[in-house]
Amino acid sequence: MPPRLGNRVGRVPGHHEVAPNFDVMGGYGPERRWAPYKRELFSKMGDGRILFLAVGTGLDIPFFPSGKSLVGIDISDKMLEGAQRRVDAYDGEIETRVMDVHEMPFEDGSFDQVFTSCTFCSVPAPVKGLEQLRRVLKPGGELHMFEHTGSRYYPFRLMMNLMTPLTSRFGPEMNRDTVSNVGAAGFTLREVKHVYLDVVKTIHATRYRERFR
Repeated sequence: MPPRLGNRVGRVPGHHEVAPNFDVMGGYGPERRWAPYKRELFSKMGDGRILFLAVGTGLDIPFFPSGKSLVGIDISDKMLEGAQRRVDAYDGEIETRVMDVHEMPFEDGSFDQVFTSCTFCSVPAPVKGLEQLRRVLKPGGELHMFEHTGSRYYPFRLMMNLMTPLTSRFGPEMNRDTVSNVGAAGFTLREVKHVYLDVVKTIHATRYRERFR
């Protein structure tokens, strides 16, 4: 995968240094290639309150349907500065905040939906981050993710295992099992769709409704 992954919501080495060149690295080939799939994913945005992780420089914003109300977070203030023109151009409401997904100050059940885009390859403690997402979702709230993950298939699995010690030095881990992490965080998986082999995929899950005795 090209280095599309600087818009992080956890600690990532050099995210301030990456910000000025992030559009050049991620805004052309990768975004054009994945645009139809991202539009499909973001078309699931409803009319409630939406949390969007890892705004970065706002490359995903043009794919959002109009008229939505979102809170977008990113670990890097420089990234959010770069996103401001896209935020301003959006036909809807986007509030951006500098924030770490592991330590979000939102109250429990604050959001109806959460969306991520090439995020959880870089979150330092992915299950903890996903648990935080589950916490801030309302019971029955939805999680929708566009992510690249590790592969079950040879030789991709071997390649990613070999690459991860290097790539993890500047952010993304290539062999993350994000689908399993979603389940480990307490979500109910609804659908996993492969976009490119079994490496790039969309993941759809729900915070189950609590049962009281």
